[in-house]
Amino acid sequence: MTRYALTIFLSACLLFQVQPLIAKKILPWFGGGPAVWTTCMLFFQLLLLLGYTYAHVLSQYDTKTQRWIHILLLIAALLTLPIEPSVDLKPVDSDFPSLRILTLLALSVGLPYLLLSTTGPLVQRWFAMNYPNRSPYRLFALSNAGSLLALLSYPVVFEPYLSVHSQMIGWSMAFIVYACLSASCAWTVTNNNLDRFATRQTSDSSKAKSRPAHRQIAIWIGLSAMPSLMLLATTNQISQEVAVVPFLWVIPLSLYLISFILCFDSDKWYSRRLFAPALFVSSGLAVWCLLRDSHISLVLQLLIYCSTLFLSCMTCHGELAKSRPTSDYLTGFYLAISVGGALGGIFAAWVAPHIFSGFFEYHVGLIGCIAVTLIAWFYAKDPALFAGRSITAWAGVTLVCFIIEGLAFHIWQGRDNVLDSSRNFYGVLTVKESVIDPGKYRTLQHGRIAHGYQFLDEERPCSTSSYYGEDSGLGIAILNHPKRTVQTRDPMHIGVIGLGTGTIASYGRAQDTIRFYEINPDVETAANEYFTYLSSCPTNKTIVLGDARVMLERELMEMGPQQFDILAIDAFSSDAIPMHLLTKESFELYEQHLAHDGVLAVHISNRYLNLRPVVKTLAESHGYEARLVEFEPKDDNPGRDLLVRNSWVLIAKSPTFFDSVALETHWTPWDQNLAEILWTDDFGSLWPIFISPNNWLAP
Repeated sequence: MTRYALTIFLSACLLFQVQPLIAKKILPWFGGGPAVWTTCMLFFQLLLLLGYTYAHVLSQYDTKTQRWIHILLLIAALLTLPIEPSVDLKPVDSDFPSLRILTLLALSVGLPYLLLSTTGPLVQRWFAMNYPNRSPYRLFALSNAGSLLALLSYPVVFEPYLSVHSQMIGWSMAFIVYACLSASCAWTVTNNNLDRFATRQTSDSSKAKSRPAHRQIAIWIGLSAMPSLMLLATTNQISQEVAVVPFLWVIPLSLYLISFILCFDSDKWYSRRLFAPALFVSSGLAVWCLLRDSHISLVLQLLIYCSTLFLSCMTCHGELAKSRPTSDYLTGFYLAISVGGALGGIFAAWVAPHIFSGFFEYHVGLIGCIAVTLIAWFYAKDPALFAGRSITAWAGVTLVCFIIEGLAFHIWQGRDNVLDSSRNFYGVLTVKESVIDPGKYRTLQHGRIAHGYQFLDEERPCSTSSYYGEDSGLGIAILNHPKRTVQTRDPMHIGVIGLGTGTIASYGRAQDTIRFYEINPDVETAANEYFTYLSSCPTNKTIVLGDARVMLERELMEMGPQQFDILAIDAFSSDAIPMHLLTKESFELYEQHLAHDGVLAVHISNRYLNLRPVVKTLAESHGYEARLVEFEPKDDNPGRDLLVRNSWVLIAKSPTFFDSVALETHWTPWDQNLAEILWTDDFGSLWPIFISPNNWLAP
């Protein structure tokens, strides 16, 4: 018993340790956005399906064949270690990111993960063969407990103290231990066990539970597909529409696993009388939250969305546990679960981004969970829910649920003067048009984060706005650069990581050149079609599509240093910050591209993360001075110029720059208690820079 429990527990830990580990490794290669995690989740669900299929097919053979096939695959997996992806797999452009992520994961961690994913159903079946009088389903709860432990421990135990390389070496060593345990489990199963197991199954209450009907299998798939969809949809909802804090995906995944643990540990945890009304209430609150999102505090939104996810998972997984078959159909049952999980993941990661302009898969998931639960209740014929209720009554309940969700969906689509909305791998972009004194203006939003504004007044098409006013850190850097303060016609070469609406083009003169680096092609489309900074401002402009760091590295090799007079790093106003743009290695890259008197301007405005110690430490570690500039709109200018609060850090390559800037009143003193936090490509954590949760309480 101990051998089987330890093997299942260790495999579950490794399954969920490698997910955030490999995602963290490849995040810098694909722009650092939340969609990288969603695509990784899709890969792991597809491999889980393949693993469960393998376990189901292998269990049909005699035990000797099972043993040798599995041991040979374990040996093959050991030959692929360690799991660290090769830098040769790093993308050279931003085309087909999802397909490239799937290919990269398959080449680096595919076979080890496949073998780990087979452990649950395969070892449980071997356990049932060796111990025919004991239920194997509690081992499934143990597996999910191991997954939960690995998931929760990663960001607080492993990531803050170990480099990515060290984590991958440690994981590979643990996989060797797992392979030995798994091989020992396979070795203990003999044909005698198989004969004894088959005899018990044949005489087990005259096979009271016959082979599951196709309808039952379809219900199992539905009951697993909808929670899987809700998991990814909720993760998208809270990380894109609420706050794009990368570690928020831990909460939904933990709740998803907890529901599995509870439902398969014991029938006492799931009660239809309790969870039916709770799910009804939470669904109504979720609909209300969808309609009021920006007017509700982050904490309340998290509570509502996560509660709805947990209750949806508990009802679906509770029905799964109630309808589970006897041990002879165990692998088929798990195969149906994995099929449903993969279908939910495919819809969230592939289908929804192509058919929806927003994160409407949440609506589909909520409707689906309610509908499939009603179907499961209907066919379960539970006296408390079914007796005396006709199909018409059940159809009426279902119709009401659809009407509520349909209304929310309709209102959601037509709200807030939206001119255009687009969605791709990098998220949802929305262009809105609003009116204030002195006139109409447009806003470009990514989720809830505004990436720029512009008045539609033809008399000032190139006026600065949002985070880029003349008193902002960037404005001070450009207007006080030697090429601007001296009365010359020397051209300036400005680099900008992050296009937005193209507002920074308003600082360019006719002889200047501004080179924008933008990873999201939809941003370029929106900036050209709905804003006029790029077309009206006289400066020479170039847009380079792709991850800025990858493009800068390539340009350094192919073209040499860009010799930027100003290089603005404007990719951190969102909360899903691309950490790879603030590492020691990235700073060294920027340093090579700056002119001898160049200035690095880093935009660090952020509601949830304090990036000051990271940027200050980067500057000091390379022997440079850094100045903090924080701008607050004045009370006598309530938004007339669309200027908003912002924070910038200026780092000058030449020590004389700050001496020449006669604007000392603009410098904000550094906090004397700032910690020294130096990120590298191999080591870095967000936990030390989270701002107090008090900010999360405000709408």
